[in-house]
Amino acid sequence: MRAAVWLFALAALFAVIIGLEFVHSGGPAVPQNVSGPVHTLVLDGVSVHVTLARTPAEQERGLGGRDSLAPASGMLFVFPRDGKYAFWMKDMRFSIDILWLADDGRVIYIVPNLSPASYPESFTPPAPARFVLEVPAGWTAAHNIHRGDSARLP
Repeated sequence: MRAAVWLFALAALFAVIIGLEFVHSGGPAVPQNVSGPVHTLVLDGVSVHVTLARTPAEQERGLGGRDSLAPASGMLFVFPRDGKYAFWMKDMRFSIDILWLADDGRVIYIVPNLSPASYPESFTPPAPARFVLEVPAGWTAAHNIHRGDSARLP
């Protein structure tokens, strides 16, 4: 009987540890093929696990040099003020969708399925933006994301 109690207590402790890890991580395993802390952005009800690019060095590097991006992940570029930030596909090895967001999280411009072959052409929104989101190519179409949709930012 004592062994059964110990076995039950050990199983319960293991379950608590797994549960705490699940809650602490924000849910199921997050794709980790982007470097840095991962945050969750919710755009029109769809979650995207993003790393933040805040410094000029992080923003210049972006996703360049990487081989891929997990389906539910991306990079969020955070700028100190609104501006017409131009993006290009320098050193990119895969296609992406790029979304420009206003300071309130509203999508103001989208360039879908942008290919590395487009470099050195740059892409600029028609209106100032505060954030730029890069996600895998086809993500915006797959999730029916359009201008005017809103994001809850990390």
